[in-house]
Amino acid sequence: MGLRNPPDHKGDRTVEALDLNGQGSASLVTRNPMVACGSGIIPFILNAFGGEATLETFVEDGDYLKSGFAMGQITGSKKTLLAAERSLLNFLQRLSGIATQTRKFTDLLEGGKPRLLDTRKTTPGHRVLEKYAVAAGGGWNHRFGLFDRVMIKDNHLEASKASAGEFLTELVLKAKARAPDLLIQVEVDRLEQIPPILKAKPDALLLDNFALDELKEAIRIIDSTAITEASGGITLENVNRYKDLDLDFVSTSAVVGQSAWSDIGLDWAF
Repeated sequence: MGLRNPPDHKGDRTVEALDLNGQGSASLVTRNPMVACGSGIIPFILNAFGGEATLETFVEDGDYLKSGFAMGQITGSKKTLLAAERSLLNFLQRLSGIATQTRKFTDLLEGGKPRLLDTRKTTPGHRVLEKYAVAAGGGWNHRFGLFDRVMIKDNHLEASKASAGEFLTELVLKAKARAPDLLIQVEVDRLEQIPPILKAKPDALLLDNFALDELKEAIRIIDSTAITEASGGITLENVNRYKDLDLDFVSTSAVVGQSAWSDIGLDWAF
C-alpha cells in the first residue's frame, strides 16, 4: 500500500528528463540519534522501483545509533536509487521513529515489573510494520487484529447489556466456552466490575483510566489471578509512576501515535 502509485503515475519524469544512466552509490546516514528499524524492507522497495540496486547494511534493527552514523550503503542503477529514495527514507524514518519512541518508554520502565505494550491504534495498512518497530524498540505487541484474542471492551459490555454483577460473570463464561483456544481479556473501568469478572477466571484484565490509588487497589483485588494491564493516558511524562507497581503490562498508543520521524539522509558517494 505504501508504494502504490496514483492512477496517472508515469514514472520518474525528472530522471527521464535528465537522462540519468549508469551506476551510483549512496549511504543512509542518520541526522539525529535514533534506534534503527526498517532496513529489511529496503530490498523490496528497491525491487518495486526497478530492482537494479542492492543494499549492504551496517546495523541491526534495535541498535542505538548516534547522529552521523552510516546505517548502510545502496549501490546500483542511478535511476533506481533516485526513484526509490523518498519511499525508502519514508519507511526508514517512520519505523526508526517508532522504535526510538518505544525505547524512551522502555528505558523509563527499566528495573520495574511492568512491560510495555502497544495498541491497535496504528496507521491503516502499516500495522504489522509499526508493531515490528515497537518490538525493535524493546516493547511488546498487543493483539494484531480482532482474530488473535477475545477482548471484551466497554462497548461489548454495553451492547450485551452486561455492565455489572452476574451478567459480567455470565458474559465472560460464554466467551470462554465459545473461544476456548483464545486468550480472554476484559476491559474494566470501575473497581466493582472486577470481582464478578474474576469469578469467570479470565486470562487478563485491562484496567482502563484508573487513578493510581484505584489501580493499586485493583491489583490487590486481582491478586495475580489474571494478567494485569493498565491503559489510558499513559505518556512519557507519567509512565514512571507505574514502574514500581505489581503490574504485568502498561499499554499506550503513544509509542506509535506520538512518535516523531527520525531524520535520515541518502548521501551520494558515486
